[in-house]
Amino acid sequence: MVVVTLQRNKCIGCNYCVELAPGQFQMSKKDGKSVLLHSNEKKGFYTLKTPDDSIYDSCKEAQKACPVNIITTKQV
Repeated sequence: MVVVTLQRNKCIGCNYCVELAPGQFQMSKKDGKSVLLHSNEKKGFYTLKTPDDSIYDSCKEAQKACPVNIITTKQV
């Protein structure tokens, strides 16, 4: 199980997450911020839980590249 979390309100729109994990992230045309696809929102945190372990490496790279450290990726 892979769990990816995004604090969207702190996003600065740098686009690194989309470049590194395009299957999980997309940039919003409305406000230019990142969107974690297929996620659920709770108190400003967008969380994606999936049994697909193949997304772990790309999401971890997106986490490392994020200049404002608003992405977390873990395997549980």
